[in-house]
Amino acid sequence: MTSTASDGVSRDDLAGVRWHVSSRSTSGGSNCVEAGPLSDGTGRVAVRHSKHPDGPCVIYTPTEWAAFVAGVKDGEFNFGAA
Repeated sequence: MTSTASDGVSRDDLAGVRWHVSSRSTSGGSNCVEAGPLSDGTGRVAVRHSKHPDGPCVIYTPTEWAAFVAGVKDGEFNFGAA
């Protein structure tokens, strides 16, 4: 039986993901996020905590990922920023 990572995506499906660490992640801190496109051709993107690579992932559809990236660029997630 194949274990499921999240959203019905198997661990085997995540084996081909080329993970990219966020430029906002810190080497000693807890803000360690990485993301990468699934290699299944669907355009979905997996996101996980880089310090727990075998932990759960969140899988975004292309539309959800585009909305997230647009929100980041627009500053929607700048909580507590001066």
